[in-house]
Amino acid sequence: MPPYWIVLQNWIVERIDQAALWLIVPLAIIFLISGLDDLGIDLAWLYAWVEHRLATRRQSGRLSLNLPERPIAILVPLWQEHKVIGHMLEHNLASLRYSDCHFFVGVYPNDHKTKNAVAAAAARFPQVHMAVCPHDGPTSKADCLNWIYQHIGLYEEQTGADFEIIATHDAEDIIHPDELTWVNYYLTRYDFVQIPVFGLPTPFRDFTHGVYCDEFAENHSRDMVVRSRFRAFVPGAGVGTGYRREALEKLAASEANRLFEPSALTEDYENGLRLKRLGCTQVFASPWRVGGPGSDFVATREYFPRVWRQALRQRSRWVIGIALQSWERFGWGRSLGEGYWLWRDRKCLFASPLGVLANALAIYGLATSLWLRLPPMAAKLTVATLSLQVLRTLVRMGAVTHIYGFVFSLGVPLRIFYANALNAAASLSAMAIFTKAKLRGEPLRWLKTEHSYPSRAALMMHKRKLGEILVGSGYVDEKTLEQALLLMPEGRRLGEQLMAMGALTEDGLYEALSLQQSLPLTRIVSEEVERAVARSLPKQVALEWKVLPFRIYEGRLHVASPDVPDEDVNTVLRGFTSLEIQFHLVTPAVYKELSGALL
Repeated sequence: MPPYWIVLQNWIVERIDQAALWLIVPLAIIFLISGLDDLGIDLAWLYAWVEHRLATRRQSGRLSLNLPERPIAILVPLWQEHKVIGHMLEHNLASLRYSDCHFFVGVYPNDHKTKNAVAAAAARFPQVHMAVCPHDGPTSKADCLNWIYQHIGLYEEQTGADFEIIATHDAEDIIHPDELTWVNYYLTRYDFVQIPVFGLPTPFRDFTHGVYCDEFAENHSRDMVVRSRFRAFVPGAGVGTGYRREALEKLAASEANRLFEPSALTEDYENGLRLKRLGCTQVFASPWRVGGPGSDFVATREYFPRVWRQALRQRSRWVIGIALQSWERFGWGRSLGEGYWLWRDRKCLFASPLGVLANALAIYGLATSLWLRLPPMAAKLTVATLSLQVLRTLVRMGAVTHIYGFVFSLGVPLRIFYANALNAAASLSAMAIFTKAKLRGEPLRWLKTEHSYPSRAALMMHKRKLGEILVGSGYVDEKTLEQALLLMPEGRRLGEQLMAMGALTEDGLYEALSLQQSLPLTRIVSEEVERAVARSLPKQVALEWKVLPFRIYEGRLHVASPDVPDEDVNTVLRGFTSLEIQFHLVTPAVYKELSGALL
């Protein structure tokens, strides 16, 4: 090698060494402070654990089983989840050991596949109810949740039901059979409860999902327990979250009827803080095995993203919502304690990127024997920081062992490096997305802002008046509606007038009717209907009342009609079948085609 190359190489190595030595001390100080912060949480958790062991033996498991069941409404917001929602509802309804619960599933008018999947589930299970948002999607999860909640109010007024507890879940959730029993128990004493959330076990090689398993095992076995024990605000996890109805009404009254802030990317996190500030009591249900050793924990289980790209997108959204939006909306808290927990939630903004840099320095130091040349003070700082990091790894391994077993915990040291890289990328991506949106004055992704949420009375009016449905859902504008009402002859219906004017399609009219009447708008192919089923009612009756049987399933006769059913048609049809009748809407064109082919 030529001498000048050797000189250049030595010069580069010297500069890298100087930069590394210059970075080591500030990085060591930063991670020493962060490590001491985590150590404080470890000690607080240990104190809570010892206190629990010394206290009277826990009786909540038995007490919860003796409490009378209160009605629970489970909110499930959806967008393009047709592949999983049917299985989710079927499994959970079959496994839950809580009878007085109903699933209210939110869908968008333009998500036809998901609407059909939910409609099919609602036809099978009387505890499933479809709540169609009055506008196309996707908007935001919070927006969908708000409209589902309004639909619950409609259902209560129509049926006389009264849901005392509201819970939230997602389409991929596996709900523990005893979860609702525990939610019912905790909400006799608290206004808000968060049930633990853990990933389903995956193979050792599945590093991305393994990171979720590690982090949720530690966070929901330690951090959340400490927050709850020392009366800090408990953030919602979006799933496995239970609210006492009175607390949600209090939240709605304070926020112009917005239970879930539609502009927030992590509305579940914000709700925990908002409820705490309103004086509502909160609790995190510590991981607990109802059946003793060998049984599963009472927790929501699910598959988290299993590839880098999907995980990066989800985590970027979490960082934007938890660290950046909450900073913008809530500042640094109203008290020292609140500010501390906000700091812990936000320190990922710098800790994750700097963690990657620290890992790179550690590898470089080992490769070049740099650690042997550190000044005494820098060496002491480095050893102290490294010791805390080793302790941090052991604590995480202990939490993972508790949830998943010892073998799976052996991957924690390797997954920590992968997690650092993933979280650093998410933090940088979140800051870039957030800054870009602010500079351009644009809304953040996954959002649709400036929504107005009506009261329950207003929504009842919205349901009764087809014109309001059509305008609110964007099928026609107000000027066209006014013109139709002025020109409409006596005896003609509004939908017919709008169609005659060319302002509304038949499909659009029936989608609005479906929303108004809470009846599924069904797509039926004549080739898929058995002729024997279609003729299960007398032909004359089917033609006279414009009904067409198309499916018999689990003791129900599914009937399609272009007309909204009333009590008269119900009375007539019950005289010809012992099966329970489930009505579906179809357009007149579809009914004409089907009846001509099948009757």
